[in-house]
Amino acid sequence: MTLTEKVSYLKGLADGLELGDSKQDKLLKTIIEVLDDLAVTVDELDDGYAELCEQVDEIDEDLSELEDELFDDDDDDFDFDDDDEAFDDDEDYFEVECPACKESICLSADLLESEESVHCPNCSTELEFDFSSDCECGCDCECGHDHSDTEQQ
Repeated sequence: MTLTEKVSYLKGLADGLELGDSKQDKLLKTIIEVLDDLAVTVDELDDGYAELCEQVDEIDEDLSELEDELFDDDDDDFDFDDDDEAFDDDEDYFEVECPACKESICLSADLLESEESVHCPNCSTELEFDFSSDCECGCDCECGHDHSDTEQQ
């Protein structure tokens, strides 16, 4: 039994009692009228809530379809073969900090070894790297010199 039906039942009981004009009877009639108004309001809110839930479900379905179209297709765009040079898992990357903007940047070893100038993608500052060896013998650390002896002296 719904709230509106329950209030209607109370109205019927009150009518069957043949309430008069006494103060108690007026109070009882007013309480039943307020209950009737509340029941109608609650029914309207329930209807609005049900409609809102349906709309949210539709929006959720539409959003899910959009996500599928936008994001699932992207996976295919980056499906590289092992022989493809566009994506190489074995390539080394180095994280450096830009001296100007202090942002961390990941750079590939190939880019660092190339003779091209490297610019910060955030602030466009040209980055300089010093690959010279700090080895006392002046080598590029590929000479086979035992550096542990040099460090101990």
